[in-house]
Amino acid sequence: MRPALTTLSEDEVQFRDAVRGFAENEIKPHVHDMDQKAKMNPDIVKKLFEMGLMGIESPEKFGGAGSSFTMACLAVEEIARVDGSVSVLMDVQNTLVTNAFIKWGSPAIQEKYMPKLATEWVGAYALSESVSGSDAFALKTRAELKGDKYILNGSKLWITNGLEANVFIVFATVDASKGYKGITAFIVEKDFKGFVVGKKEDKLGIRASSTCELLFENCEVPVSNILGEVGKGYKIAIETLNEGRIGIGAQMLGIAQGAYEAALGYIKSREQFGKPIAEFQGVQFQIAQMRVDLEAARLMVYNAARLKDAGLDFIESAAMAKLYSSKVAEKLTSMAIDLFGGNGFTKEYPVEKFWRDAKIGQIYEGTSNMQLQTIAKIELGS
Repeated sequence: MRPALTTLSEDEVQFRDAVRGFAENEIKPHVHDMDQKAKMNPDIVKKLFEMGLMGIESPEKFGGAGSSFTMACLAVEEIARVDGSVSVLMDVQNTLVTNAFIKWGSPAIQEKYMPKLATEWVGAYALSESVSGSDAFALKTRAELKGDKYILNGSKLWITNGLEANVFIVFATVDASKGYKGITAFIVEKDFKGFVVGKKEDKLGIRASSTCELLFENCEVPVSNILGEVGKGYKIAIETLNEGRIGIGAQMLGIAQGAYEAALGYIKSREQFGKPIAEFQGVQFQIAQMRVDLEAARLMVYNAARLKDAGLDFIESAAMAKLYSSKVAEKLTSMAIDLFGGNGFTKEYPVEKFWRDAKIGQIYEGTSNMQLQTIAKIELGS
């Protein structure tokens, strides 16, 4: 058990410890089964709502906790320490969907959707398409105004929470001639006419997290379900993803922490040449380096979250935090497998799953190359 960091307040430490206990008791017993079946346990989703972990920043008047972005990141980290799939479900709910509704939703939109998102509805964020990954605004999904409705046609790929979600923030182009300034964010409910959740991807890691295709065929969306303003979808996407990257940094931090703790316990019990392998200096140096990397990643993630909460410029810090923590997660989970030896390569032990779950951190919500590009542009003033 690591000591509490001095950067956390007493309330934050208590909250972190409560989430850790919840993850250990309510999530951990189901991790292996969910990974094997590639399916989220619906009872866990229900318990996330009961714990208040699906509306951490949502105002109390909407049934949320009215807490901070940093608290949300602490929860993501602690859950990822046990399971990356559950952590990304609640991460998307908090750092992408709820944040977007808080910042861009009209009073009527907030009154309609935020109480449900805080207490019972899972949300999803639908930006990516087959030709729109790092080139986020090369969207092919179109929205045409007809009377009091927009008609959406197109498809989305790699959408987290696709199977569990009741409501989706969907980005589509209302005027292709305007380029990115024609992009608009729409709020689409699961049962809207013309909307279907397509196939679920069979993934390397975070297998219990549903990553799905979304299909829109003359999907009818009321004009009142525009999030923000027409043509401002690009701004919503950029600003929300900047925040979401800190959440992914927290997820990667938690995955790395889980692998580190598993390795630390194993080397104390695994004996070779008549003594625990923890007594060999080569192993001790690896553990020391893992601990240093973890601390550096944690400070970067927490710093970015603090800047966001303080209303200060956090874009470069968010990019750095995601870039570095995702590299640390991949490195430390691989080292953990090495320390477990042959056992680490089997599914009987947890570290191979941590390694599989870690890889996505360098891909989604902005690849590592995109984070480097963001940092370079800021440093060069371009």
